[in-house]
Amino acid sequence: MESTPVNWEALDALVIEFAKLENLIEDATATASAAATTATTSAPSPSSSPSPSPSSSSYQSRLVILQIRRYLESGAVDDAVGLLRLHAPSILNDHRILFRLHKQKFIELLRKGTTEDRNAAIECLRTALAPCALDAYPEAYEEFKHVLLAFIYDKDDTSSPVANEWSERRRLDLAGFMSSMLRAHLNAYDPIFSMALRYLISIHRAYCLRQGITSPISDLTERLLLEERDHPAIPQDILYEVPPFDEVDIQALAHAVELTRQGAIDSLRFAKGDLFLAFQNELCRIKLDAPFLDQLVREYCVYRGIVESGPVKFSQQDPVCCSSRDCSLELDCNLGKHSDGETSVTNVHVDGSPENNADVSSMQGMDVEVRYASELTNSQEDCSTSGSQLLENPSILQRRRMPGNGERSKRKRWRGRYDDNNYVANALLEDSKQENSISTAVSTVTKEKQACEKLSVNDASNTEDKYEILLGVKDLASNGMAAEAVEEVNAIDPNFFSQNFVLLFQLKQVEFLKLVSSGDYNAALKVACSHLGPLAASDPTLLKPLKETLLALLQPSEDALGSALPLNALAASLQVAVGRRLGVEEPQLMKIMRATLHTHNEWFKLQMCKDRFEGLLRINSLKEVHAPFLTSMCTSKSHTDSCTNGSSQATVSSGTRMSEDGSSPTQDSSRDAICDEGAILKVMEFLALPRADAIHLLAQYNGNAETVIQQLFA
Repeated sequence: MESTPVNWEALDALVIEFAKLENLIEDATATASAAATTATTSAPSPSSSPSPSPSSSSYQSRLVILQIRRYLESGAVDDAVGLLRLHAPSILNDHRILFRLHKQKFIELLRKGTTEDRNAAIECLRTALAPCALDAYPEAYEEFKHVLLAFIYDKDDTSSPVANEWSERRRLDLAGFMSSMLRAHLNAYDPIFSMALRYLISIHRAYCLRQGITSPISDLTERLLLEERDHPAIPQDILYEVPPFDEVDIQALAHAVELTRQGAIDSLRFAKGDLFLAFQNELCRIKLDAPFLDQLVREYCVYRGIVESGPVKFSQQDPVCCSSRDCSLELDCNLGKHSDGETSVTNVHVDGSPENNADVSSMQGMDVEVRYASELTNSQEDCSTSGSQLLENPSILQRRRMPGNGERSKRKRWRGRYDDNNYVANALLEDSKQENSISTAVSTVTKEKQACEKLSVNDASNTEDKYEILLGVKDLASNGMAAEAVEEVNAIDPNFFSQNFVLLFQLKQVEFLKLVSSGDYNAALKVACSHLGPLAASDPTLLKPLKETLLALLQPSEDALGSALPLNALAASLQVAVGRRLGVEEPQLMKIMRATLHTHNEWFKLQMCKDRFEGLLRINSLKEVHAPFLTSMCTSKSHTDSCTNGSSQATVSSGTRMSEDGSSPTQDSSRDAICDEGAILKVMEFLALPRADAIHLLAQYNGNAETVIQQLFA
């Protein structure tokens, strides 16, 4: 499958925003400043906490929703109602919601099986469930009478009329429904990056299925995007009298998030006709594997130099934790899962605590390091010089460790999800069974995993050295210091550019244009004669970009460098290529974004329309890679192959993107010749077909929607 150039700087911004909104990172400089301020003032009280960030309200609301979900999933309905009364009391005025909660509470009391709980269930029935059933919704009273059969039929009777009421699946359904309602009620939507990832992966799956091709990232997407969705929120009864919605909006929503037409209408009703709000509601219903997503994000952030590359460090900021019961639930969330389903437990001590009291919250960060260490030992390099051998040059390591680089101090500290010391300690002490299970898990770690962990610890400095080398090379290239970048890479591996001559050509382009911008034309021509000319002579496909580069001599400009070459994209390409020589593979998140953005482009070419939601999710910014001089460098297959060999993210232009309405000019004329937009929508509505299928049918019947419908119903 082909790939699409990605604006990695735009992705950096989205990822950083996600990490901040989810409270996954700390700004090291801000933390140091806060610590210095604290040192000069009186000692804070034990209950004091840092001032909330601007996003803390949304973060706190998402934590509240998460805790209510967990209460309901565990059958603790009273605890969930208690949190609702505290954080969203008005939602309990909706008798439809209240009836569902009372009905589940009635079942949970009966499930306990004691005489005392049975009496409590009868009391709940009389004082809460029965009165609420009278005016909750039309079917509520019938449901009330039906649930009474739970008195007669045992919970283990799978053939009883109330087997569904007894099923623990009802807990999950109610928890998902309440999450959907609360998300809209508290305006606590997931970060843009999280929603964009759901959307892109969903489109990627649909495209691969339609085209009958195998996804190259299926192992990642299947683990990241879960099949189940939360139950949808239900609109208020008064909204059923709203004017009819635009069919364009209905079809756009239905096909964007895979809803039926009626489901899209109900979603628009709940959002009071706001298409984009309905879209967000539906996207957030799709479940992601949060611990795995955190791993992918941390891996990417370390690789890009956004966060520190060392082990996860504890923060002094306390996460919101409603009770000790919450802690045990959150503890389970932090046990990283391998692809084979086994739980990974890393022996990380917390303040010198025993080995069986492992620091669970840092496991998901350590899991990345263990996997990296494993990859470094198992990777098979095509070149004769291995990554470890390349690092034996002490001058390289010393140069990268020099403090003059300055970028390292700007990096953030990864704090992880639920990473407070006290929180982990309380979780471990809350339940002796949980303690025993962790101890057992530690004792049953396989020798292979123990070897990986040992390797991760022993090679930590080696891995960090490699990261620092790669980040140093990237920084040089992104700052336009092409000559220095070439010198650095040659010091790492003298044979690198002989196998990646396209990257050398691009770097020399940067050096040439920089010299032209500064007015040093003689030095610029010397670079062209010594490097650009010979490289173009060895590969004819480089002649055209060479000519375009030399045109800068006719109209010298100070910003010629920035307008002609995308330095950030070139820097990322160089980082990936050099990283592979050192045995460091690019982050998995890069692979996901490259593949999904490509299928997003292809999907909307099939739909012959523009994606109405790409602006909301900032997908358009991820594709904005402009490279006028480099566009022609990957026109031929042979040159494209060499670009790919040098870097999997060749810096080509995205100038071939779709026109303003989402289609190429050829597609526009083709579609206009076949049918108009009204005919497409008519076939989609009446036959419940995807847009691409509707267009295909209309093409067979000269764009006549009535003929298409008649033929299919004949």
